[in-house]
Amino acid sequence: MPPARPNGRPRSTLLREVLEGIFYFLRSGCSWRNLPGDLPPWGTVWTYFRNWRDDGAIEQVHETLRGQVRTVVGKDVAPSAASLDSQSVQTTDTPGPRGFAAGKQVNGRKRRLLVDTLGLIHGLVVHPADIQDRDGAKLVLKQAKDRRPRWERVWADGGSQGALVEWVAAETGWTLEIVKRPDGAEGFVVVAHRWIVERTCAWLARCRRLRASYERTVASEEALIRLAMIGVMLRRWRRT
Repeated sequence: MPPARPNGRPRSTLLREVLEGIFYFLRSGCSWRNLPGDLPPWGTVWTYFRNWRDDGAIEQVHETLRGQVRTVVGKDVAPSAASLDSQSVQTTDTPGPRGFAAGKQVNGRKRRLLVDTLGLIHGLVVHPADIQDRDGAKLVLKQAKDRRPRWERVWADGGSQGALVEWVAAETGWTLEIVKRPDGAEGFVVVAHRWIVERTCAWLARCRRLRASYERTVASEEALIRLAMIGVMLRRWRRT
């Protein structure tokens, strides 16, 4: 967290209370203006969140903590395999990017996630739901390309098959392996490798603010998703 500025009025706000306000907003699903009175003023909490979102502090904390969690459980900091999937969420009347996904009949956004075998996020892109799975997958894979040179294999569902398999091999050198549901399966079925990223989506759903897409900007939504994962990783770290 940034230190107080050397000039000007001394800081009177405790950063721990600011973080408590951000996590309360995230877990309870309330609006910024409805934060409890025993926390700092909502405008102060929002301003810190906006600044940490824009200067990359939230992403930096997320990246650092993820590496420490993997080390604690005996894993290499850089994984060799990942699972790719998306989560479609409805938007509200709040202005912002959105689109209609005909396949799932959702008017909103998609959260494209790339997670390791522990379910920790290594790639994240939020985009309008009308972007096709193959195009959305390229967005998150391009984002992760320069960060994860040790990756060898990425698992994905049937929506990513076809030309995307060749594109991944040519652009990144990784192997995109399509994992499909068993033939004739009905209802809920645990699909190998894909259940990992689906579990991550379930972790995110514990935060009421993430059960729909309330944010005006995708940058705010991506920052809140990383904050939710920071909470997950802190709880896992304490249990080790």
